[in-house]
Amino acid sequence: MPRTITVKGIGKVSAKPDYVVLSMSLESKDANYDRAMELASQHIQHLTETICAVGFEKSDLKTTRFNVSTDYRNLEDIHGNYRRKFDKYVISQNLKLEFDFDMEKLSQALSAISGCLSHPELSVAFTVKDATAINEEMLRSATANAKRKAELLCEASGVELGQLLTIDYNWGELDVFSHTKYCISDDCVCEDVPLSARSIDIEPDDIDVSDTATFVWEIK
Repeated sequence: MPRTITVKGIGKVSAKPDYVVLSMSLESKDANYDRAMELASQHIQHLTETICAVGFEKSDLKTTRFNVSTDYRNLEDIHGNYRRKFDKYVISQNLKLEFDFDMEKLSQALSAISGCLSHPELSVAFTVKDATAINEEMLRSATANAKRKAELLCEASGVELGQLLTIDYNWGELDVFSHTKYCISDDCVCEDVPLSARSIDIEPDDIDVSDTATFVWEIK
C-alpha cells in the first residue's frame, strides 16, 4: 500500500460588489379565488409600470416564487369544541430586480417602488455579476494552499512529495453576497409620501468567500 499524505486546502477570495439584487415580496388575500388572483395580477402590473417609469424593462422584473395557499380560522361552538373554517386565499409572490451597482440608480428604484400602489416588502443585497470567476479563483487558491502545506510537511519530514492521487471537493453553492445591510423599514414603503430619490454614496463591504478541498498525494 503506497504511503500518502492528505491535506485540506483552504481557498480565500475577496471581491468588490458590482451588482445589486433588489428583492420584493407581494401578498394578495381574498375569500374569492378569482378576486385574489386578480389582486395579485394588479399588484404585478403596478410594480411593473413603476420600475419601467424609471428606466427598467418589463423583462428585468423576475418572479422567483409564486405560491397559492389558504388561510383558516378556528371557531368555537357552544360546547367548547373547535373546528377549522376556511377564511381566505393567499397569493404570495417573490420577485427580484438585478442591475449593475449604481447608488443613484438604486435610489431612483427605491424611491419609485416606495410610492407603488402594490407596497411590496423590500430588501437590498450587493453581490458580483460573475460568480463563476469568484469560484474559479477560490479553487485555485485552495489548490495552491494545499500543495504548499503538503510540500512543507514533506520537507519537514524528510520525504519527497509524489503524484497527486485524489481530490475531494463538495460542489456546493457559495455565498457571494456582501455583509453590508441596506435596510428599509416597512413603514417607509407603506407611507403615502414616497422615499426621496436622493442617493447616498455608500461603499458596500467586500465579499469574502472561502471554501475547502481535500487533496491526497503519494509520498515517494
